Amino acid sequence: MRFAPILAAAAIALAAPAAAHSHEEHPDLAEVLAMDHRDEDRARDQYRHPAETLAFFQVEPEMAVAEYGPGGGWYTRVLAPWISPHGKYIAFQRPSDPREDGTTWPQRFISAVVEAGLADDGYVTAIESDAIPEDVAGTVDRVLIFRSIHGLLNGNLADSELRAIRTLLADDGMVGVVQHRAPETASYEDSNGSRGYLRQSDVIRLFELNGFELAAASEINANPNDTADYEGGVWTLPPVLRLGDEDRERYMAIGESDRMTLLFRKRD
Repeated sequence: MRFAPILAAAAIALAAPAAAHSHEEHPDLAEVLAMDHRDEDRARDQYRHPAETLAFFQVEPEMAVAEYGPGGGWYTRVLAPWISPHGKYIAFQRPSDPREDGTTWPQRFISAVVEAGLADDGYVTAIESDAIPEDVAGTVDRVLIFRSIHGLLNGNLADSELRAIRTLLADDGMVGVVQHRAPETASYEDSNGSRGYLRQSDVIRLFELNGFELAAASEINANPNDTADYEGGVWTLPPVLRLGDEDRERYMAIGESDRMTLLFRKRD
């Protein structure tokens, strides 16, 4: 039950299928985090703190939970088997074009998740932001955005995607954000998103401009060892290690990036 990243915009590709997850089962989060399909993912728990992060975002397994831009599927492999038995797991991303074979990203995503045994057929939904179904709009309890805000800004998509997320959310719904963090004193080059890092104040302001207000902030995913000023950007650090063996031990000792963890609610 392993996924591999394809492109930043979207797809999750299967490496090996597994038996389907039973809709009758309802594993708790600790059980999901200990499942065999997370054997390779588990090494990153020390940096990403999935249990603590989801608790801070007040996610419950009976909720309708949308994961924005699932990418390589690290959080998908947590959320889909935890949420889908009794809640609703939704993958949500920016618009994309069909492939040459005519398949769309929602079709490919759902097939990959079901074939991997992370959710039963019919219990996972995938939506692009330019095609939100009427029966889904205004019904989602949580939208979770993991390390993706810089990409939206770099692609000039942040405003339109946040407006779509606001449309998706229920009136009392909230957005949980984990994002690589630059110091508040960082230069423009080190904090404009091109290197993966953003200032926390800028992210809060971005959400405010798009109809949200900050509900809470946490240091769950902080890493004071990260200076956030690498020429190669956040990808200098693990898990990417852009420079290969150059100073590898130094970057491994730093660990994954310093990250803000923010919770937003819709503003009237």
